[in-house]
Amino acid sequence: MFSISRSDPRRRATWRWGGALGALLVLQSIVVAAVFWALANDSHRRTIDHALADDCTFFALSPPAKRVDEVRDRLVRDIHRDRFLGLFDAVGRPVAGNVARLPARPDGGGAFVTTVAPTQLPGKRSDVARVVVCAMPDGMALLTGVDLDDSQEALRLVWQSLLLGLVPGVLLALIFGFVAGRRAARQVDAVRHLTERIMAGDLNGRLPVPADPDSFGLLCADINRMLDRLQILVGDVRGIGDDIAHQMRTPLTRLRARIDRGLRDASDRAAFVATGERALVEIDTLLGIVSALLRLRELEDHARRSRFAPVDLARLVEDACDLYRPIAEDRGLCLTCAVEPVPAIDGDASLLMEAVANLIDNALKFGPAGGRIGVSLAPRDGRVAITVSDDGPGIPPADRGLVTQRFYRARTDGDGAGLGLSLVKAIADLHGLDLHFADAGSAVSLVDRNG
Repeated sequence: MFSISRSDPRRRATWRWGGALGALLVLQSIVVAAVFWALANDSHRRTIDHALADDCTFFALSPPAKRVDEVRDRLVRDIHRDRFLGLFDAVGRPVAGNVARLPARPDGGGAFVTTVAPTQLPGKRSDVARVVVCAMPDGMALLTGVDLDDSQEALRLVWQSLLLGLVPGVLLALIFGFVAGRRAARQVDAVRHLTERIMAGDLNGRLPVPADPDSFGLLCADINRMLDRLQILVGDVRGIGDDIAHQMRTPLTRLRARIDRGLRDASDRAAFVATGERALVEIDTLLGIVSALLRLRELEDHARRSRFAPVDLARLVEDACDLYRPIAEDRGLCLTCAVEPVPAIDGDASLLMEAVANLIDNALKFGPAGGRIGVSLAPRDGRVAITVSDDGPGIPPADRGLVTQRFYRARTDGDGAGLGLSLVKAIADLHGLDLHFADAGSAVSLVDRNG
């Protein structure tokens, strides 16, 4: 038994591509040659027919008494002896010319090819010519024709020239077809090899793109950009899975330990109920983490842009302040809200409310007791800005690039999952907003980057 190597299919593909392109080019060459031959033949025939028609017109307009002399003069001037002229009476007897008798005429009339009997060509009893037999006004008939020997020789030279030009043309077509087919096969092989690597799990492969790309090079560039985006998305999915596995391990271990300890230590129904309630609180926290991660994924994919509509930011900020003012009072904090009229923006009102609520909630958690929390909406350098501030020290400059990452906690005294500012950043990016941290103090702003 033997096996076909992997290079054999590629060679067969190369021959198929090259054979197909070569066949098309050869066919094109043959068609061009045939068209040229047909045009040359037709042009030659038209030239002869036009000259014969001129003879009929001339002799029809000539006086009957001068036709014989005109026939003789024309034959004398025919130094190449390739013209036939014959003047016949009403019963077909020759009167003048170099043709012995009238040939049989076809039913359709007009010019036709026939065998004539020449009278002034020594040694020749017949010749092939293209002739026209036309009736004269006085009942006589005129035969005018052209010997086809020279014409056929000229056409034969044209045909030989076409053949001489067609042979190298066919060879060049086959060579070009093979070269082009091989190049096309290599390009297809490059794409196929890349897809095999991708299906094997290697997402780092890319197609080469020349400095001055042709159509295939532009396609390769588009495929590379698609693979870049695919690699980012796969990396995000893997990252989310790793984040969930890493962040959920500790809470799940703690939950299991609490349930195990509660079941072992519980001595009555009330203790069992308390253990179950604490477990439910932990489970709700874990579900909140998973839901937040899924929302981040949805926002990063821009899946909610279809819901965008004009949003009144002034009303949205006032609603957020009304929602959190009682909570602030319960914690001994003063929440103030300063809203100026600003133009509406396109967005998702519920997502923007969630972003503002997250910023206010962070200020409530990390602001000092008895402090003040300020929420403002105002134009800033021609752009709309929503700012939430508190009396705390703010986020350290070294942490500002990290706090928007998933599960990062800049303040260790917090009990959150580290996803609040990640959600705010994702919502801001979805709406074309920038997330700014104040250089001094604790203030975070959402600023419309488009103005």
